Amino acid sequence: MKLLLIVQQHKRTIFDRLQESIARHAGECDIHRLDEVDQKNLRSYFERHIDTAEYDRILLMIRLKHQLIQVGFLQSLPNLVFLEIDAWQNFHPKSKYRNRFLRHYLGVPWARIISTGCQVSRKLSGHGLDAVFAPKGYDQALIENLNRHRDIELGFIGSLKSGFYSDRRNFLLSLAKVEPLQIMRTKPGRDYVEKLNQIRFFISADVNFGEYMIKNFEAMAAGCVLFAFNQGDEENKAIGLQDMANVVLYKTIDELRAKLTRLRAEPQFADQIAANGQRFAEQYCTFEIWGKRVVGAMHAPLRDKTMFPPSKPSLLDIFRNGFFR
Repeated sequence: MKLLLIVQQHKRTIFDRLQESIARHAGECDIHRLDEVDQKNLRSYFERHIDTAEYDRILLMIRLKHQLIQVGFLQSLPNLVFLEIDAWQNFHPKSKYRNRFLRHYLGVPWARIISTGCQVSRKLSGHGLDAVFAPKGYDQALIENLNRHRDIELGFIGSLKSGFYSDRRNFLLSLAKVEPLQIMRTKPGRDYVEKLNQIRFFISADVNFGEYMIKNFEAMAAGCVLFAFNQGDEENKAIGLQDMANVVLYKTIDELRAKLTRLRAEPQFADQIAANGQRFAEQYCTFEIWGKRVVGAMHAPLRDKTMFPPSKPSLLDIFRNGFFR
């Protein structure tokens, strides 16, 4: 399979290892990293740089906001696949993109969507889309257990600012009132890894997200005991998370505190959960494995585009296609 991989150009190497894994497992792959200007003008970029007839699959991994205004062009691409890590926002009541992912992908119903949420994939499939599940992972070249003394008992590293993070923020601030939780921000890269390795119990609060964020697997791989908001049996079974075996799952502050009390009293039990979690992450949740799963999800034949009635381009599509040609 010859693959064309279209991704965002980042100032830091957020997904470089994932993209390298996809390219390696595809066998033959061209990676194009697009800046903001080119992401907004895909038609122009393709006309200047790409012959789509050369590729068996075109895998797109750019932000939804850039895709929304270019549906007309996306409809013209053959063998189109999307790698989607944010479609959980489609179902989150506080996200500005609520229902917009679904409407967007219904505009290209013959394309395959590789989603990182099991429940999200099922919901998208329920709307008639070709959605396949390939769970997230972490950058195995960056995150590691440094086997140091952990001087922060309870910690969280991450953002609390966005609107759909308000439930996370409220939960963590409420927990911090009754437990010695440290809420922190770090620079990406080594500073982040160093801080992860200071934390004994990492408190992940993806409250009602419907899937597990990358941060969970990073904390496991760094040797923390991961406390994760329980996204449900379907998600847990699909990924392989087992409560009080390789992760600590909770739904409420009271449940979290009860399990925390037990682990404080049984430190060896906590150590075993951390070790199991790290081993699980290393075996099943790396970017290397994620990339292999993404490629596997592309192999099955795609839907026949001719089986779907063409949709009329919007006035915005007409304007953009004429303006940027």
